[in-house]
Amino acid sequence: MRQGKLEDRLQMRRLTVDDTAQYNALLRYAFQVTDSELASLGWNQKEMERSKKPVLKKTESFGWFDGEKLASQISVYPMQVNLFGTMYNMGGVTGVATYPEYMGRGLMAHLMKKALDNMRENHQCVSMLFPYLIPYYRKKGWEIVSDKMTYTIKDTQLPKHHKVGGMVERVDIDSEDVHRVHDAFSAMRHGALKRNELEWEEYWRWEADDVLVAVYYDANEKPTGYLVYYIANDVFRIKELVYINQEARHGLWNYISAHFSMIDKVVGNNYTNEPMAFLLEDSEIQEEIEPYIMARIVDFEEFIRQYPFDIISIHDDLHFIIDDPIMECNCGDFSLRWDAAGDTILERGGTRGETVRCDIQTLTAMFYGYKRPTYLKRVERLQANDTAVRILEDIIPIEQPYFSDYF
Repeated sequence: MRQGKLEDRLQMRRLTVDDTAQYNALLRYAFQVTDSELASLGWNQKEMERSKKPVLKKTESFGWFDGEKLASQISVYPMQVNLFGTMYNMGGVTGVATYPEYMGRGLMAHLMKKALDNMRENHQCVSMLFPYLIPYYRKKGWEIVSDKMTYTIKDTQLPKHHKVGGMVERVDIDSEDVHRVHDAFSAMRHGALKRNELEWEEYWRWEADDVLVAVYYDANEKPTGYLVYYIANDVFRIKELVYINQEARHGLWNYISAHFSMIDKVVGNNYTNEPMAFLLEDSEIQEEIEPYIMARIVDFEEFIRQYPFDIISIHDDLHFIIDDPIMECNCGDFSLRWDAAGDTILERGGTRGETVRCDIQTLTAMFYGYKRPTYLKRVERLQANDTAVRILEDIIPIEQPYFSDYF
């Protein structure tokens, strides 16, 4: 039994590489990662600890300590995400965990506030995370911004061969051609994560050795698409299918269909809210949709100043009244207008313009393009008159976000 009151023993501080063992132990406890599961992926405890040391060096991680014992923790990856062609600095939240004996004391609430304040200082004006409990994170200001659609295609439903000018080659998982394709893809695709060394490490961290990669090269030997997959129990499982033009899409599906004699079905994921069925001659396939990732605006002022509004003509001013459960800097009145050159002018405390009232969650879903203003008003998530909604519909680009990564 430890001496003294718990409140007196608890102390919050930044995590360092010296805390790696405790960091991993808490993660494994909270997410129930067993030795056998690690072994099935070719890992052991020491290897896992070594792999997380560079991660702790690159992340902003904070924890509550009961004396020398880590009780609760949170980590933030420094990342970048493409929002309608603008690369935003993004804080990727991960490693959120608390031992059960310390729950109900508000430790995680304090850690989240600390992490968000730190993101704001680092000019990471958006944050994203994978929720273990959506209602919990909604209360903290995050909202769903992307879905995952899982599709199942029978071998008899695979696309017929489509003539293309290039060819597919299998490559090593660390091929630079794969990186080049994704760099081009993330630069053109709204919602996509820009993958640097850290992001690629996370992408491959938990993959088994039987994962394969195939790249499509066009007639000029330029890589324009890739496929990450594995085959098990007569099922062709697609981890990721990325292409920067339709020729590459056809070429990669030619490659998948060439396995028809080896498989019974293909199972894959789509992250664009765009049904795969429409692209197939036999559209009677199975598709299941579920929420995938959540996001929140960390700093509304900085977010809006970078936002690529669709400004074709001068619009009336907008008056935002925002509620944020954690970040006080986002709460209150903001007046938004555009000058004759189309440049954005945001005034804190301003009340001019058509009123738009909502919480930070709704605002995030709307400015990410996940849900349109008209829909949000209809379901009573957005309080605004028809003029304000029409302005929002005009200035927010129309495209569903694509986000396929996990961290």
